[in-house]
Amino acid sequence: MTADLISTSEFITVLSQAVAAYRGQIGTPPSTETLVNALLQAEKAAKQQRLNYPFESLLGKWRLCFATGTKKVRQRGGIVLGKGLYVPKFVTINISFNANLEPDLDKGEIDNQVELLPILLKLTGPVQYMGKKNLLAFDFNRILISLFGRVVYNRHIRSGRVQSEDFYSQPIAKLSFFAFFLVTEDFIAARGRGGGLALWIRES
Repeated sequence: MTADLISTSEFITVLSQAVAAYRGQIGTPPSTETLVNALLQAEKAAKQQRLNYPFESLLGKWRLCFATGTKKVRQRGGIVLGKGLYVPKFVTINISFNANLEPDLDKGEIDNQVELLPILLKLTGPVQYMGKKNLLAFDFNRILISLFGRVVYNRHIRSGRVQSEDFYSQPIAKLSFFAFFLVTEDFIAARGRGGGLALWIRES
């Protein structure tokens, strides 16, 4: 029990330091290797402790702070994590989750926005949260592009995976998703369908 508590304290400290450094509250952030290890420890702890997070804890606007890629390993027939990188400050990548008021609180909308002045790209679509597994399935069905604050493109798009009207009836295997393994008031962390890890910090 003591070892588990120490381990938990260590990875929370590393993640908190990464968030504070990204916000400019402290100096040098943890190395990418240290941060990836902390994320993996957090993911392992969530599985061991069978942690469950309610959809309400994800609601709001979050800024992507750090992400890893993945690469295929032919000999092993699987994937391994890339080194990961802190998202440059001149690029703002936000993700927002909103819940339906009625009747199902585990359904809502996702808003994924990338801003590299003067261009803004926004994708929106439905989400469904599976609380027992901390899985948030999503699909994008609308795209908006603006230039210098002026909307130049705003259209419905055909989903890359499923028609939007069929979204809620699709099995998770056919959908994009995030598997959240750490959710706090200040930051959230998840593994994506492709195997990469991501860390977001709260903006609102």
